[in-house]
Order: sequence, then structure tokens, then C-alpha cells
Amino acid sequence: MKLGWAIVAGIVLGAGLAWWTARDTPAEAARAQAAHAQAGADARAEAADPPLYRWRDAAGRLQITERPPKGRPYERLQRQPRDGIEVHGDRD
Repeated sequence: MKLGWAIVAGIVLGAGLAWWTARDTPAEAARAQAAHAQAGADARAEAADPPLYRWRDAAGRLQITERPPKGRPYERLQRQPRDGIEVHGDRD
């Protein structure tokens, strides 16, 4: 009977030790929480200002859509322009 209790105590202590070593430290938990909050903020910002996609169809016509085309190269555009003037002579 004492051997049975020793085995049970060993299993309980082993499980407790595994839990103790596997848990996050307060610093790791704070880092994970900050990363999660940043990811949520990035997702909300993306949803508030979704990008546009510039691409050409099979006939060569320029298309600007809210969804990227499948199987075609495209350029991702922001809806809000950057400050200043940009000149690109190589772009249609």
C-alpha cells in the first residue's frame, strides 16, 4: 500500500513540476499580451482602411479592385496617399 501512495505522490509531484516549468513568467506573459494587443490593433487598422489592388486583365485593361486577382500579378495600393508629390515615369 505504501508503494501505491509513493507512486501516486510521484505522479502528482511530476505533474506539478511539469506545470510549474511550462508556465510563462510574468515578463513573458506581458510580452505575449502586448504582442496580441498590437496584432489586434493592426487588424483593426487594416479593416478601417482596406487596400486597393491595381492589376491588368487578360485584355490589358487596368483594373483597380478591393480584392486581389487570382493568378495575376498585382500592386497593393493604400487608399490614403502619402504626403507630398510622387512622380513615376515608368508606371502606367
